[in-house]
Amino acid sequence: MKGFILVILAIIAVVIVAGGAAALHVMNQAGIGIEDINPSNVGDVVDKVSNVASSDSSSSSSGDSVVDKVSDIVSEEVKFNAQNGEGYYREVTYRDGGFRQYDTETGELIGSSYDSDQGKLPSME
Repeated sequence: MKGFILVILAIIAVVIVAGGAAALHVMNQAGIGIEDINPSNVGDVVDKVSNVASSDSSSSSSGDSVVDKVSDIVSEEVKFNAQNGEGYYREVTYRDGGFRQYDTETGELIGSSYDSDQGKLPSME
């Protein structure tokens, strides 16, 4: 009976270790580091996309600029770019229900629900 319990405990330990290793591998493949898990790093997103905010002087007054939205960020997550078939993008969701999507490698804006961003998106042609 003791041997059976030890085998069960060993199997549970192996599953936990393998699951942790798999999670770490997936996070590394997605480009998610420990610094991305810390919610206080919202400012990093603003740094990566400052070109969007600096070129959008008219949206500051309408409240749509990236800098205005920093305090309104609800969530930020890295997702697989299934539309492109490769790579990942960072999706930032705001309190007003809108979102912006940025390429994780270049930091470029690749998607947005805001009208003021539509002219800055890459061409679909």
